[in-house]
Amino acid sequence: MAGFVSHYTNRLDAKGRVSVPAPFRQALVRDGFEGLYCFPSPHHPAIDAGGNQLVAQIEKRLLGVATLTEDHDALSTAFYGASETLKIDGDGRVMLSEEQRHYACLDNQVTFVGQGYKFQIWEPERFKAHRADAMKRAMDVLAQQSAKAAGAA
Repeated sequence: MAGFVSHYTNRLDAKGRVSVPAPFRQALVRDGFEGLYCFPSPHHPAIDAGGNQLVAQIEKRLLGVATLTEDHDALSTAFYGASETLKIDGDGRVMLSEEQRHYACLDNQVTFVGQGYKFQIWEPERFKAHRADAMKRAMDVLAQQSAKAAGAA
């Protein structure tokens, strides 16, 4: 399967290095991206990360907003100005910056969460709470879609 799937928890060392899960590194290689593109999630206390597919989604989103506007500038700053491109070392590790660790409240461990075209980096306990909320929201969305489909039939 292509893309980022499943979740993994790895130890963050004292220097801020963490091993990117092998399946995620393989997805980045298939994607053709050198390194790892990261920025603070605009929705959660987590880091959004990925490669060319993620950058393509950002560019697609920005195309829908008129340039030279405050909205475009805000989105550009959030997606590009606050981003970092991390190098993956020979051991499959990246060094998360102090700013990234602070934003996502990362300390000893991090959880990598696949989302298809991207993944997120979470503090493990915060992810557990988020996962419970996400599952409830997903069930609500699916129920709404089923109700619309039944009404259209």
